[in-house]
Amino acid sequence: MLPSHHQLPLNPACVWPQTRREMLTRSGLGMAGLGLGSLLADDGLMAKAHAEAYRNPMQPRLPHFPAKAKHVIHLFMNGGPSHVDTFDPKPLLQTHAGQDLPMENLRTERKTGVALASPFKFQKYGESGIEVSELFARTAESIDDICVVRSMHANVPNHEPSLMLMNCGDQTQVRPSVGSWITYGLGTENQNLPGFVAMCPNGYPIKDAENWQAAFLPGAYQGTYIDSQHKEVEQLVANIRNDHLPRSQQRRQLDLVQQMNRRHAEQRQQDAALEARIHALELAYRMQMEATDAFDIEQEPQHIREMYGDGTQARQILIARRLIERGVRYVQLWHGQGQPWDNHDDLEVNHRRLAGQCDQAIGALLKDLKQRGLLDETLVIWGGEFGRTPTVELPQAGANAGKINGRDHNHYGFTMWLAGGGVKGGQVVGATDDFGFAAVENKVHIHDLHATMLRLLGFDHTQLTYRYAGRDFRLTDVHGQVVDQIIA
Repeated sequence: MLPSHHQLPLNPACVWPQTRREMLTRSGLGMAGLGLGSLLADDGLMAKAHAEAYRNPMQPRLPHFPAKAKHVIHLFMNGGPSHVDTFDPKPLLQTHAGQDLPMENLRTERKTGVALASPFKFQKYGESGIEVSELFARTAESIDDICVVRSMHANVPNHEPSLMLMNCGDQTQVRPSVGSWITYGLGTENQNLPGFVAMCPNGYPIKDAENWQAAFLPGAYQGTYIDSQHKEVEQLVANIRNDHLPRSQQRRQLDLVQQMNRRHAEQRQQDAALEARIHALELAYRMQMEATDAFDIEQEPQHIREMYGDGTQARQILIARRLIERGVRYVQLWHGQGQPWDNHDDLEVNHRRLAGQCDQAIGALLKDLKQRGLLDETLVIWGGEFGRTPTVELPQAGANAGKINGRDHNHYGFTMWLAGGGVKGGQVVGATDDFGFAAVENKVHIHDLHATMLRLLGFDHTQLTYRYAGRDFRLTDVHGQVVDQIIA
């Protein structure tokens, strides 16, 4: 079971903050309890780790039960890649191309018309014979390690709520992100690096830092943003080096600041923001030792860099592997600023360009993890916030360029895939209808995906909770079913 701090609030709304002296004054057995606690701790009968975890919120912790997955790499194709052009082939779209579907078009964000055939060729890969588009031919070389979920579905066809649902488990309310929940539950294995890293080149995605927010969880669990367009470590991680003070003087300076912070904290018990600040200062100091190494891909052999390829995507995907092998818990890789996969027009040109930027590196990542013995303990996830319609988007003033060669958003049915970390590869889970408009077989909601992710990491999603505003919250709220078929 988890340590007790997984079930208790850091600052219950019903308790007025007290100093230690006030608490002892009002507690008749306070001194006796402290003495007993000390004796039990000395005998190993009381969780010393609990006290340490309060001082260091990122200390490694055990999940509910043993699990293979220890790390997560989330490859986020923000904007919504088309499933019928990538991992969900639909031959009937070809036969009905330019014609109305023999069914009513489902209502999406914008009006759509006739069937739009995929311009990409599909072929079978691996012993499993799963069909994959030419767009992801390099990724498909590892298809026997991949579980393709073709029956994903979300709630609405809009970017903002769908991003929040995918990343935070709620499309409207401010809630902690998946990475924050996971680092809250597990801590991290390397205290010299952030436990949760979010990389997005050239700026923020839609909804900005809300995608990796900690919300009401302590601030230490929020994702650390890296603008991965840069090549130099000093640009990737701002102020990573101090050119004015040697490390010994920095340490003395930090010790003085932290001494004052802790004295301040003693008078304000259970101040999560202050604890997060103390942790952040320590982490910033320690990162000088290890971040310069972790983010420097020039330390990789030439053949490894060539395997991943050139460009921003290759670089950030290689960095992700370097981070998880150093113990970072959760790495989320966004394709780029805004919503690059949101191809309402020129879908063939744009999808080919975007896939060309990342396919080689994704394929290399899966092979690299496997040959290093890291794939078994690293859960790799690929997908966007939703998919796209099998029908063409119609021209609409202010909405698109009117070229009639793109697809609208589609939350009724889309594809994501998982690999490693206890996933049963070489299989397809679920299906959309004959045209790819809606999930119809073994439907998997985002809440189900989250529940399954937590299960692979060793958690019962109904028990990983945090008390806030008078109730116990969890990533899946009151929803979610583990998809057992995904698990090996």
